[in-house]
Parts: sequence; C-alpha cells; structure tokens
Amino acid sequence: MTESQRPSGEYPMYPSYGDGDASYPPPPSYSPAPPAEPAEPRRRARRPVALLAAVAIVAAAVGGGTATAIGQLTRNDATGTGAGSVIPGTTVSQSSKGTVTGVAKAVSPMIVEINATSNAGRSTGSGVVITSDGEVVTNNHVISGASSIKVTLSTGRSYTAHVVGTDPDKDLALLKLQGASGLKTATLGDSSAVAVGDQVVAIGSPEGLTGTVTSGIVSALDRDVTVAKDDGGGSGQDQGWSGPGGGQWPFEFGGRQFNGDTGDSTTTYKAIQTDASLNPGNSGGALINMNGEIIGINSAMYSASSTGGSSSADAGSVGLGFAIPVNTLKADLATLRAGNGS
Repeated sequence: MTESQRPSGEYPMYPSYGDGDASYPPPPSYSPAPPAEPAEPRRRARRPVALLAAVAIVAAAVGGGTATAIGQLTRNDATGTGAGSVIPGTTVSQSSKGTVTGVAKAVSPMIVEINATSNAGRSTGSGVVITSDGEVVTNNHVISGASSIKVTLSTGRSYTAHVVGTDPDKDLALLKLQGASGLKTATLGDSSAVAVGDQVVAIGSPEGLTGTVTSGIVSALDRDVTVAKDDGGGSGQDQGWSGPGGGQWPFEFGGRQFNGDTGDSTTTYKAIQTDASLNPGNSGGALINMNGEIIGINSAMYSASSTGGSSSADAGSVGLGFAIPVNTLKADLATLRAGNGS
C-alpha cells in the first residue's frame, strides 16, 4: 500500500522504514494512544477551576466579609505604597510610618498652647484640636478658675477661647476658639488597643516651649491616679504656673502624694503611664501612637523638685508621666459639648 492509498487517520505521519512495506509498522519508540486518552487531560485541567469555584462559593457562604476584606486590602496596597500617601485614618505619610519624625510632623499642627489667666496669676498648658471649627480638648486643671483663655496654634496664630464644658471627675475640659475655621484636626485612636511597651510620642508646650516633642514607651496601663478636683483658682498648683505660689500640679498614686498636696476634693481615674518626658505645661497635650493617633491626654507627671531637700538641678521629668486614655475622652465628649459638669 502506498502512502497516498493509506486510509486517513489510521496511523500518524512518521518517516517510512521501507519502500512498499504493506505492514508499515510504527517505529519501536512509538505507542499509539487510544482515542479516549486526549479527553482525559482536558477533564483534569477543568477540575482545579471547578474546585476554585467551589472554594469561592464556600468562602462567600461562611464569611460574607471575605471578599470585602480582600478588596480593601487590595485598595490599600494600591493607594498606600506611594511615598506621599497617607496611612488610612491618620495624617502620617507612608514613607514616615513608625518614626518619631513622621508622627511629630503630622500631629504637631493639631497641638496648641493654652494660656489661662485667673486671680491667682497665669498658667500655661496644652490642648488638642479635634474639630476644624476650633474645639480643643485639654485638662480641667489647666483652665480651672480662669477668667480669660488664649490659645496659640503651632503657626503662631492666637485665638480667644471660652469653656464649653468641663468634667472635673475626669480632669477634662472642652474649649471653643472664637472665629476659627479650617483647622487641622487630630485623629482619636483606641486606647483599648494600647499595650505595655508600645512606642509613643508626647507633644505639648512645657514651660511655654510650644511644639516640644518627646518620645518613649507605654510603661504601664490602668494606673489609679488621683488629682485635685476642686476649682483651685487660687491654689497656684497648675502645671506651668508662672504666677504667685508657683508649683507643679499635684497628684496621688499608690497612697502617696506627689508635687504637693492634692487637697480634700479629689478624683481618681485609670491612666496610661509613660516614660516619655513630660514637664510643666505638657498637661492637656497629646500622647500619640506611631500611626499618629491620639491615645491619651497628658495629665500628670512626677517632678523630683517637689521632693523635700531636692535641688533645682533635680527639676523636670524623671520618666513618670500619666495620660487620660482617649477612650475616656471619647465617651465624655457628649457631656462636655452639652456643657454638663461645668
């Protein structure tokens, strides 16, 4: 049988092994495949696709948020990798994430200096801008008894402020800047997510030095700190006090009093302890995590200069500072805005 006479499809094409060989056997290395064999690989190729489809259906049924979470992660990856991009919910750029420099640059514009004047003299503290129209959070003891309050932004611009509400039990106060608009606002974080050892940054106006930045770690949580609750307008015991009878803001911890006598009327709250340097004037300023979120309002610090027999060389922070957890502030905002407790 010649090549042209051979039935089509009987054997695949290959070099001949002899002229006119009727049997025309296949070469030794060739083994004809059965007709059904080509279909098997196609069925195998389809199985992973079917399996993936089944897995996707199960995932959607078991966890309805799976697809959403994946989509969010994808969007974050797509928009959060640029050098100038911002970490979602904060003002820290991605390129500066986790650095003191990045946190300081992002949050400093939201921290203000507060100068309060009363019959006893003048005190200096700090505050945190939380709304673009000029709501500022600070400690009650910074503005307690004040007859006039001036607030200065990091830009140097000053505003007259009035007290919206106070909560002496939590040592918190809310101010409103007159005529303010378009201000940069701080992001309030979640103090329940704070852990001992977390790196933190403190920003405030110690001794009137606006925009001072210090850093450290969270030393402890849920410290029972006791501070004076009464008006204290004539006590002269405010952080940064520069009038007559000057002294540090007194507080009590572990049954001992620090920085003076807290008096008969006191309040106790759970505080975040930090070794970030706090000094007179830091009260009301911010304790910040490395994402640029406010996790606490600085409220008390131990000053060695208040100890009997200490020299002026011992003055200043010794790494024992305390901050009101930001979750306490968030839970109290409605009360402060309503003017309750003032």
